This record gives sequence, structure tokens and C-alpha cells, in this order.
Amino acid sequence: MMTSDLESNPCRKRVKKRIKNACSVKTVKKRLPILEWLPKYKTEYIIQDMIAGITVALTAIPQGIAYALIAGLPPEHGLYASLTSGVVYVFFGSCYNVTVGPTAILAAMTARYVSNYSTDFAILAAFLSGLFILFMGVFHLGFLVDFISMPVISGFTTAAALQIASSQLKSLFGTSGSSGNYFAESVYNFAMNIRTVKLWESVLGFSTILMLILLKKMGQGCKRTDGFIKRTRWFVSLCRNAIVVVIGMIITYILKVTLDSEPLSITGDIGSGLPDFTWPPFSTTAGNETLNFIDMLSVLGPGSVAIPLVALFESVAIAKAFAEGGRIDATQEMIAIGLCNIIGSFGQSMPITGSFARTALNHDSGVVTPAGGVTKVLLIIFALTYLTSTFYYIPKASLAGLIITALFTMIDYEIYGRLWKNSKRELLVMLITIVVCLFYGLEYGMLAGVIIEACVLLYNVSQPTVNVNVIKTDKVAITIVPLIDSVSYCAAEYVRKAIIKASLNSSNTVIIIDGTNLKNMDFTVASNLMLIVQDLEKKSRLILLYNFNLGLKNLCLDINPFAVHKFVHASNILDHVSEILPNNI
Repeated sequence: MMTSDLESNPCRKRVKKRIKNACSVKTVKKRLPILEWLPKYKTEYIIQDMIAGITVALTAIPQGIAYALIAGLPPEHGLYASLTSGVVYVFFGSCYNVTVGPTAILAAMTARYVSNYSTDFAILAAFLSGLFILFMGVFHLGFLVDFISMPVISGFTTAAALQIASSQLKSLFGTSGSSGNYFAESVYNFAMNIRTVKLWESVLGFSTILMLILLKKMGQGCKRTDGFIKRTRWFVSLCRNAIVVVIGMIITYILKVTLDSEPLSITGDIGSGLPDFTWPPFSTTAGNETLNFIDMLSVLGPGSVAIPLVALFESVAIAKAFAEGGRIDATQEMIAIGLCNIIGSFGQSMPITGSFARTALNHDSGVVTPAGGVTKVLLIIFALTYLTSTFYYIPKASLAGLIITALFTMIDYEIYGRLWKNSKRELLVMLITIVVCLFYGLEYGMLAGVIIEACVLLYNVSQPTVNVNVIKTDKVAITIVPLIDSVSYCAAEYVRKAIIKASLNSSNTVIIIDGTNLKNMDFTVASNLMLIVQDLEKKSRLILLYNFNLGLKNLCLDINPFAVHKFVHASNILDHVSEILPNNI
């Protein structure tokens, strides 16, 4: 009886099949990739993964501290983010090259909430971002990211780089006053405090930038598999971020010992030890005001959606760039990044995603499996446990120089010239995105760009190309109106006007609506076509519907069954004019 009920209920049958598939060994291995790669792990991979893990960690540690400072957080939160996300990604990550953690863009988007309210907002943003991304992954909604066009992304990235760079002017030059939450505010504050510039802060900051550029050039043309000298140059170049920070720390320490003072602004105390794992903050105190969860959500506003969208785009784009053959499981990647943020929020993490710079470094270091992330995590644990007192002496000017240098690679300089030559409309969209980002906030700039592109897309859909062709024969002029492969309801009126206009060109014209390429049209378009047929019949004008496929023909006939004689079929209009035209012409 139960079997027959199940067979008679297809919905229940589908649900049972999906549950069965979800619990299968194949699905479990797909959603927990470590079960797939760990049994195949070979001992010869250990050295390569360790080298890659050490190299990435030497960059991830100073960058984690720097990005936490960008977000206005205590420095250890950047390390917490790299630690928790690194552990989770080893188990759930779909691409062995990818390394995850805090990024400059997410730090900049988080900064306004931290500076205006409290650290709790960064942790809650990580939790909510994780839920959002996980939801999109489970329900296969990653296609929504495709609605963000390349010019909007490039404009957003350029604005983010400029905003982050402007926020580092205070540390780079050692000025007093606030660094500001937006580009315009940061530049204004810097200009107002220009007289407070400190010479040695500026010297150290620009020396850091110069040293990073030179160390990067040192490694050009060198590989891990080269001889000893070139391999050493390659390794030194890859570790350049850690090298400049260590040099800055040594300079700061020597100055403190010799002068018995701290002439350079330093990072200061960093919380030691592993993070306390607890529930994300669903309430907080900002100033003298207590905010509940709803209050915190209202403060986050568009940021609660913009941050996960940016994180999602960065992660999927990086995974596609470094995956073998460009093929990745986008759903699994979203699940992994979602879980990294959710679990990380229990360990006081800021929002994280894939890092392009550290992923490229991981790839160049010859990583073989996700186990390379284990070495990185172990080194971060070691740093949090034993090196936090050393991090006290990291000069802010060195971190500012490191951050600004990293921003050079974020800007796509070539796209401006290409868009100027080929698509000034898209160039305008990109410039609008940049301006809104810089003066109103990154999330609003991205939203403005998406809305403008959506409006342009809708306009193009509502104004499809209708190329009217006129073929003159001995008896009659044949006006052919070809339809594109898909016509939606918003284009129904535009197509109707185009057909009516074509019918007015000559009194002795046969109107042929060519549906050879038409694959899809909705009810509104079909209704409009049938109304056109009726209107032209009343005016004794001849209209034929040529080569419509059976599904679209049935849709039209369901609206007007008397139009069946209007549908004609032939392999070619010109070759079969006599078959198409009625006998009385």
C-alpha cells in the first residue's frame, strides 16, 4: 500500500530520491573533499606542501595584522581570521591552490561599522555573510553573481584600492587626526593635518614601498626548480612582505633601545594565545547605548548583503583562475566559504574570502594538496602563542607601505583604454561606480553599478534588433520581419510597432514575420502577434507567420484558433515564394 502511494505521488518520490542521493557516499565525498584527497596523499607531497605553507604563512601573518588594522580591529583578529578559515577550508575547500583569509576589500567594507560602533559588528558580519553564502551554495544561487558585470567589478576594485590607500595616508606620513571612513573624508583629513607629517615615518613608509618593489623584481625569471642562487632569489622575493616587516621591527627596536623612546608609531600590544570560541555577538554596546540584534542588522544595512556578495565573487573568481582546466565546483566553493565565515565568527574572525595574492603565492610555491594549509595554520598558531610580544614593535608605516604596494595589483589599468575604444557606455558605468564608491561607500557604489547595468540590460531586451528586409517580385513586395531567438514581454510593444511600421510602407506588401530563429516568446508577445494579425486583416493587409516551431505555433493558436491558416513553413523564403503567397496574388 505504501509503495503504491509513493508511486502515485511523484513529488514524494522526488524528495525520497534527493534524500537518498544526499546521503550517498559519492555526495558525502563531494561535499567533504578531504575524504577524497587524503586517502590518496603521498609522502613525496609533504615537502612541497610544507614549503608552500611556510611561504604563504610568512605573507598571511603580516597581511592579517595589516588588514585587521584597516578594519579598525585589534591586530590579532586578522590572525584569528586566517587561523579558523584555514582549518575549515582544508576540510571543505574545492581547490587545493586557494588560500583563504581576510582581504583588503572586505576589511575596508567592514571598517565603517567597527570605527563607528564596535568590534562585534565585524564578527557578526562574518556570521551573517557565512549564512548568506552557504544559503546561496545549498540552493545553487551562485548565478546571481553573474549579474555583476566586469566594468562594475573593475570600478569597485579600483575604488576599493583608492579608499584603502587613502586610509593609510595617516600611518604612512604619521599625521595626527582621523584616517576617515571614505576616500573623500580620508583625503580631506590628511590635507587638514598635512603640517603634522613626521619625517621618519614617511622615510620608513616609502622605503618599505621601494624595498617591496625591488624584492619583487629580484624574483622575476626565477623558479623554485632553478639552481641554488635563482631559487634563493625566488624564495626571498616571495617572502618580501615578511622581510620588510621584520626589518621595520628591528629598526623600531633599535631606536627604542638607543633613544629610550618610541619615535615611530607601532602596532602595540597584540592579544596572545588562541581565540576564545563562543557565540557570535547578537547584541553589543556602542558608546553608552546597548544595541540588540535588530539594531545591529539595521546598522549593517546594505553591507549585510554587499559583503557576502563581494566575498563570494572574489572566492569563485580566484578558484576558477587557479583550478585545473578552469573547472571548479562553484556550489562546493560557496559552501566552503560560507562555513569558513560561520565557524570563524565563533572564533572572533572578521569576514574572509579567497585571497588572490596569497593564492598566487601558494600556486607558485608548488603546493600539491590542501594540506599546504595545515602548515600555514600551524605557523599562525605558533605566532599567536609565542610571537605576539615581538609583533608589538611592528611600525605602522611599514604596514601602510605593505598595504599600499599590494593595492597596485588590484587595479586593472588596461581596461580603461579598451573601454574607451570599444564601449564608452560601459566606461561611463565603471566611472559612476567608482565615484559612488569613493563618496558614498563601497557597497552603494557596487549597488549603483549593478542597477545601472540592469537598466541597460532591460532596455536592450525591450528594444531588440528588428532588421526589416524588403524583397520585390513581379507581383508584390515581400516585407520580411525576422525575430531574434528570444522575445520577452517587455519587447512586445516595440516589436508590434516595428511590424505595423513595416506594413505601412506599401499598400501592396505581404508582411512575413520570420520565426525561423525564434526559440522562445512569452504569452504577452504571442497575444500581441495575434492582435497584429487581426488588425491587419481588418485593413485587408496580408500577414503570414513563417517557420514558427510547433510549441510557439500552439501558443498563438490557443489565443486565436482562427489564425491557423496564417502559419506557413518552407526551407527558404526566396526559394519558395510561390508556396508562401496565396493564389490570388
